[in-house]
Amino acid sequence: MTARQLQVAVIGAGASGLCAARHLLAKPHIFAPPVVYEQSAGVGGTWVYTERTGKDDHGLPIQSSMYRDLRTNLPKEIMGFPDFPFEASPTSFIHHTDVKSYLEKYTEHFEIQRHIKFLTYVELLKPVSGPTEDAHGSWEITSLNLKSQSRSLERYDSVIVCNGHYSDPLIPHIPGIENFKGQSMHSHEYRFAEPFRGKNLVLLGAGSSGVDIALELCLVANQVVLIYKHSFTSSPLPPNCLLVKGVNKFTQTGVIGNDGIEYPADVFMFCTGYNYTFPFLAKDVGLNVKDHRITPLYKHIVNTTFPTLFFIGICKTVCPFPLFHNQVLFALATLDGTYRLPPKPKMDATTEHEYQSSLQNGIPHRHFHKLDSLQWEYINELSSFAKREPLPPVFKDLYETNKEIRKQDLCSYKRFNYKIVSHDTWIKVSPKPL
Repeated sequence: MTARQLQVAVIGAGASGLCAARHLLAKPHIFAPPVVYEQSAGVGGTWVYTERTGKDDHGLPIQSSMYRDLRTNLPKEIMGFPDFPFEASPTSFIHHTDVKSYLEKYTEHFEIQRHIKFLTYVELLKPVSGPTEDAHGSWEITSLNLKSQSRSLERYDSVIVCNGHYSDPLIPHIPGIENFKGQSMHSHEYRFAEPFRGKNLVLLGAGSSGVDIALELCLVANQVVLIYKHSFTSSPLPPNCLLVKGVNKFTQTGVIGNDGIEYPADVFMFCTGYNYTFPFLAKDVGLNVKDHRITPLYKHIVNTTFPTLFFIGICKTVCPFPLFHNQVLFALATLDGTYRLPPKPKMDATTEHEYQSSLQNGIPHRHFHKLDSLQWEYINELSSFAKREPLPPVFKDLYETNKEIRKQDLCSYKRFNYKIVSHDTWIKVSPKPL
């Protein structure tokens, strides 16, 4: 137990940052009210939709990658924070505005809003002393008020970074792109399908966004070619959607696939994901991002050199809000004494063992933070460390079932609706099972 309240800052007021603030506020005997830095004017992070792309009014990159007609690819019944479920409604796969509304209600319910510094850009986060296990007074944040253009310097015992990872597009080099006469763009800039009516499009990347956007575009486009790396579906697709394995190079008017066939393209869209980026981190923090792996992090969260610096939401292909919830509780458990972190050499050795095991199981280096079905054991481990209730098994069961249904029926899996009836049981409520 600490002798005084710990001052903790949170960077970002998206879902993970709001979760961090909520749980800091829940322990006022240990933590002072948090300060949450948010560069936009509202909460929600990537769930805030804007038709604007490029830069905002302050010359900063638009953070959100949300597109107008997005519906969730997970049932809302397993999307919510475990202590704040979505309100009951007939639809399981909800529109993005419903998620934003949910996060606004979460903010109101837990009285988070007054602790958020909106329109405040974090310019620098730096340690004020050497690496230490002593949390007291170890971080300085320099921030810029985007309205007044005034700067502030504040000191904190700990910082929780929740800046998301859907804002810095990853654009791999493809030979010949400089000769391509059509339009090239990243899915980060995609907002709606109408501008692409009657066009031939080639999309590179068959992750969740690539597939969803491809299916949207098929409603208006002449042809959509979706280039994939690994087989991902046995689902029937619209007649104007072609699946092509791998791209070789650009031509002036399209691309040549690994099958040697040229596919015409008025528009080429990179649906290739995003880079991890932390532009505010001082170099002496020593965080390294190499080919999509971040080191030195213990359990994908704790900076092992400065163990009062935490990163929430690094993991990909997960049930996000329940994951954030457990990551935050673990981070706070290390601060309040519930869980004592091992020494740095042991934390790094544990992480290296996990990394090597991942490689041996055929998971590429760049996918070390991509958990998918590994998330359940990981979440249970975090809840055990934090001495908290584990996630009910129904989350895993419905997530994995939905994943299989999606693979088999990409075009219409969202027509199903679900209801959780107990901690380990769900039912399909409509339409009736096929």
